[in-house]
Amino acid sequence: MSHPPAPAKAPASMNLLSKIIFSSRWLQLPLYLGLIAAQAVYVFHFWVELVHLLEAAFGNQHALAELVKSVGYKESLKDALPVTALNETIIMLVVLALIDVVMISNLLIMVIVGGYETFVSRMNLSEHPDQPEWLSHVNASVLKVKLATAIIGISSIHLLKTFINAEQYTDKVLIAQTVIHITFLLSAMAIAYTDKLMAHSPAPHKDNQH
Repeated sequence: MSHPPAPAKAPASMNLLSKIIFSSRWLQLPLYLGLIAAQAVYVFHFWVELVHLLEAAFGNQHALAELVKSVGYKESLKDALPVTALNETIIMLVVLALIDVVMISNLLIMVIVGGYETFVSRMNLSEHPDQPEWLSHVNASVLKVKLATAIIGISSIHLLKTFINAEQYTDKVLIAQTVIHITFLLSAMAIAYTDKLMAHSPAPHKDNQH
């Protein structure tokens, strides 16, 4: 019985080139470390806004002024009267802003953890009790769909904030934000549909040789 010939060994120069190209994935490491730093900034911003909300609830006028400035709220678009008390609209806008920070932080986590696992190196978290459920089957395609879904959620929060404080925006801005949100939604649907087609595409088969 004849054995198939052994594959020719790649030249040493090609092996070295392959190692250099493969090792270049570590150039992404500073990018992920930078995203971790951005995550820390978001955590700090979240707590600053939360502390201002708690202080404003107890009547701190400086904290209230900071909240009103951060959410862009005004009692009236014409006379722009100063806000002297915390109301339901301001609370809702601040809470939505906090939720927005959380959702962006979740997006950062998906990019950092999923991107590192997919494109840089395995984390070997299969036995770790805190391993995220989605990380066990993450790949470039799954990560792309999850990121698109997260962006839709963030866009929805921004659009809801705009509608709650609609008096402070022109009709052109409201229409533009709505169109942008619909574009994100259609893009995510197209990405998910394309991924579904690729996942269910029949594998190529070889014709039987006679």
